[in-house]
Amino acid sequence: MPENEPGWKSNLAMIDATEPDAAAYEEIPELPDAFFEEAVLYRNGVPVLRGRPRSANVKQQVTLRLDADVLNIFRSSGPGWQGRINAALRKAAGV
Repeated sequence: MPENEPGWKSNLAMIDATEPDAAAYEEIPELPDAFFEEAVLYRNGVPVLRGRPRSANVKQQVTLRLDADVLNIFRSSGPGWQGRINAALRKAAGV
């Protein structure tokens, strides 16, 4: 695209050649730590995955209706109750 195309109404080469002075950088705010925590890290052009590694046994989300008393027993056993339901179903299925 030509530098002086009528739609731009500016000289892009002149803008690119402009070097901002130190005062221009003072207007730019510091980036908070949260910005870097959420940033995507790349190595050799490939994003580095963070967090829990992907499981070889991928779960599927389903809707399942259970009797209230059965659900309350599993929930009252504390965190991880969904995994315990999964284990009970695996045992019942003979897997």
